[in-house]
Amino acid sequence: MTDADHAAEESARRRAGLVLGFSGYLFWGGMPLVFAAAAPAGSLEILAHRILWSMLFCAMLLTLARGFPRVGQVFRSPRDFWILTLASVVIAINWFGFLLGVEFNRVVEISLGYFFNPLVTVFLGVVFLREKLRPLQWVAMAVGAFAVIVIAIGYGQVPWLALLVSFSFGTYGLLKNKVGGRVGALEGLTVETAVLTPFAVAVILILTATGHSHFGTEGIGHLLIMLSLGPITAIPLILFGAATRRIPLSWVGMMQYITPTIQFILGVTVLGEEMTTARWVGFFIIWSAVVILTVDMLEANRRRRR
Repeated sequence: MTDADHAAEESARRRAGLVLGFSGYLFWGGMPLVFAAAAPAGSLEILAHRILWSMLFCAMLLTLARGFPRVGQVFRSPRDFWILTLASVVIAINWFGFLLGVEFNRVVEISLGYFFNPLVTVFLGVVFLREKLRPLQWVAMAVGAFAVIVIAIGYGQVPWLALLVSFSFGTYGLLKNKVGGRVGALEGLTVETAVLTPFAVAVILILTATGHSHFGTEGIGHLLIMLSLGPITAIPLILFGAATRRIPLSWVGMMQYITPTIQFILGVTVLGEEMTTARWVGFFIIWSAVVILTVDMLEANRRRRR
């Protein structure tokens, strides 16, 4: 194969990676609309069904991919199993916080949390992995902290949901990093949902027994939305995993802002959430922190290539 053929093949891989990554982040960005359409089901009921149907969808995919032996290896590894068990608790908290944001018309605040998430990831790296910050990263952290203060003034309270989703997702990423390349995306999600499924089933049974379940009582359209919660959880994760194998991580880092941007736009336009002047100022500050962090990341990547 000639150098030209290698270059063409690499270019095709990267184009495919960009399409896969963009599709995954587009999925995540549009999730507030799906969760809003699942009303009148509340956050707890949606969370339970999301876990249950994710488990079944993962089982279907594992059957096709003959991946059950790989999942069995995870269950036989105490270290990986308990890390993923803790990750499952953290991601359940993240999902529940997200759902609360949709239920109480605070999608804009949720998008703030995901804009803030890269800064949280850097912070957790310093605390738990003893990583050293570069000067621009210190600046971005300070600007991000200032943005939270400004937005808290605009909201009249600390943006707890934003902090909840950002710190829970950052912690989830930290835990997933601990299992490294030993556990694939599908296998990891299967173990996590398997751990949570008994609790999800218990919630569904209690809601049904007390007459508070909306599953199957709101028409066929609503039923299909509830059943779709499994695929819309697993598909973007699979797309993301496929993208990371085809494009540089620096590209993935920049693409992660697609999701909160879409959520922010949906919150302001489609869902009609109010944006006061103080909130706009706070968001512009956090966007500035994001720009600083991105510039630092690109510069560090350029030096690494050299």
